[in-house]
Amino acid sequence: MRSSTLLTLLTAAATVSASPLGRQEITTTTTTTIISNTGSSSTTPAFPIHSSCNSTLFHQLTRAFDETVTLASVARDHLLEHGQSSPFVKKYFGPNSTTIAPLGVFSRVASAARGKMLFRCDDPDRNCATQEGWAGHWRGSNATQETVICDLSFAPGKRRWLDQVCGLGYTVKEGATNLFWATDLLHRTFHVPQVSEDAVHHYADGWDEVLGMAEGGDERSGFDSDALIYFAVDVYAYEVAEPGRGCGGYEMGN
Repeated sequence: MRSSTLLTLLTAAATVSASPLGRQEITTTTTTTIISNTGSSSTTPAFPIHSSCNSTLFHQLTRAFDETVTLASVARDHLLEHGQSSPFVKKYFGPNSTTIAPLGVFSRVASAARGKMLFRCDDPDRNCATQEGWAGHWRGSNATQETVICDLSFAPGKRRWLDQVCGLGYTVKEGATNLFWATDLLHRTFHVPQVSEDAVHHYADGWDEVLGMAEGGDERSGFDSDALIYFAVDVYAYEVAEPGRGCGGYEMGN
């Protein structure tokens, strides 16, 4: 009886000791250790972060993924509220476009199961070391669900946070699509089949081509990486950063 009681107490103590610590959840497999942020709420699944990201990088990426989910959620909610009547929908996806494609994409970024996708900070393919200017890359056929974030992404001044949208002279038209952590990671999630189901691609390159595709009624606009990013950050600027004004850098309707 005494042995049984002691075993019960030890089991209870072990259970308490194994409780989650703050925002981090560590899952150990036979091949690697994965550290996952728990997401911005209980309904937001984690973007898994590899143990090669040290504590400092982990915390930056956790915030960056939270902001990516925020950006995607604002875009999704705008589409649900305004649908085809949104001037942003007409601008980036075409005057007669359906919202089904971008709505599905942003919904999956915001809340789809993360599965086996993984973001890592080491350089297993040696692209960070050998490709000048690379700040990260999808691993492609080497590991289709994995993305590498190179050291350059963490360099001072390389990325901005969403609370800097419309600041420091930024406009959607002239700003780089990877200037913000949220827009950069939005692009990177588009490459991962677990999120995009291999439906989002690079059909247009930059502002002019994005608008050209939309104006021409190209049905691929709703699946174009740049078009989706421009739409998301433009909507965020108009609804959150500078409500009712935004910082598009163009006259509305043009």
